[in-house]
Parts: sequence; C-alpha cells; structure tokens
Amino acid sequence: MDASETNAAGTDTAQAGATAARGADAHLAMAQGIFYVGTGVWPIVSLKTFMMVTGPKVDGWLVKTVGALITVVGAALYRAGKRNRVSQEMALLGAGCAVALTAVDVYYVARRRIAKVYLLDALAETGILVAWGALARPLARRA
Repeated sequence: MDASETNAAGTDTAQAGATAARGADAHLAMAQGIFYVGTGVWPIVSLKTFMMVTGPKVDGWLVKTVGALITVVGAALYRAGKRNRVSQEMALLGAGCAVALTAVDVYYVARRRIAKVYLLDALAETGILVAWGALARPLARRA
C-alpha cells in the first residue's frame, strides 16, 4: 500500500490533508489580518480613545506610524488568506510579527514603560504564534 490512500468518498487522503492544512493557514492569516487592521487603524482614527485604553504617549506621530505598519501587515495577511495563497513567507511574516509584538509588550510592561493592558495584546499575539507553530509542518510539506 502506498502513502496515498482513498477515503470512502473517493478522495485522496493525502490531498485532503493538504487541503485542510491550506484552509487552516488561510483562516489564521485572515483572522490575524482582521486583528491587525483593527488594532492598527485604531490609533490613526482616534488617538484619543487609543490612549484612554493604553495610556498616554509622548509621540502621537510614532504611535500612528506603528499603527500604519501593523495595518499594512494585517491587510497583506488578510489578502493572502482570502486568496488561499499563504506562502511560507507570509507565515513567517505573521509569526514574526507576533513574536516581535509579544516581546515588545512583555519587555516594556516589565520595565513599567507601557501600561499592563499591553499584556492582553501579548496574550493574543502568543495565541497567534502558537497557531502558526501548529501549522508549521503542513506549510513546510507544501514547499
């Protein structure tokens, strides 16, 4: 018996597994994209409400710049997921941003430079990172 088998519906099980993995990475990219677009646009649209939740900031222009960059990353992830074209590079972008934002959140909360509310973002980013990690094997097999 070879590595590829057919299930009761006549579908190649190896192909079905690959399709399921593609679906999962597309959904993850879209979810992360929505999260990033929402959190990225927020300080651009209303810096006042953003600072009401996250605490005062010295340089509003810098907060808006970071928001713009997070928005662009989110839009790219969402589009890749929507088109079902989540490459290893897009997965790296998603996971890498989650690592970077988690590190910044934890580091600066620990030094009391930013408010503890950023730990909620670190928790969300960690969840995103765990999800990308769970998909790492199916993505590597597709390469």
